Amino acid sequence: MTDYDYSELLKSAKEKLPKGIAKEDRFKVPEIDLFVEGKSTVFRNFADIAEAIRREPGDLLAYFQRELGTPGIIEGRRAVFKSRLIPQQVDSRLKTYVNSFVICSECKRPDTHIVKEGRTDVLECEACGARRPIGVRKSTTSQQAVKAVEANKVYEVMIQDVGKKGDGIAKIEDYIIYIPGTAKGSVVKIKITKVMGKMAFATIHNE
Repeated sequence: MTDYDYSELLKSAKEKLPKGIAKEDRFKVPEIDLFVEGKSTVFRNFADIAEAIRREPGDLLAYFQRELGTPGIIEGRRAVFKSRLIPQQVDSRLKTYVNSFVICSECKRPDTHIVKEGRTDVLECEACGARRPIGVRKSTTSQQAVKAVEANKVYEVMIQDVGKKGDGIAKIEDYIIYIPGTAKGSVVKIKITKVMGKMAFATIHNE
């Protein structure tokens, strides 16, 4: 085979790759853009994220409603949820969705689509051809469970209650966090100082 033949074959192979695979750009999900409006939370760039991960907005909305336990609707390019949410709640669910419903468990690329086989949804990779039932990920040493709360990290939380000693109480996932000097209903940035099981202690974080 001549160098010319090889170059032509390589060019032809690249042209046949599904859109998005031929590019070497690193896959990155846009940062969520939320704001609280009364008793609702507006997800301003909902459509942008659905497009970035190549999933139907309706399917993504149904997932968030189920995981967050709150109703929501799509309004143009944004989604509105009927409860007050904090960014960490939504971001955590989004990462879980991407890992379970978008990223290929074999080649770790996002170039996938979902096909129906009987009653089972199957994630099919356009890059390497791997297939797996949705919700079943192969465990590897690199796939460690990500803790929702870690010491020395900064989070934004809503103070949901006040304890007997006057400390504000917030929740992230199933972690209960105690923050002195905070008032119920306020949204504050905190820095975790200590984690004990599913209980954590934090201080107000001043940037």
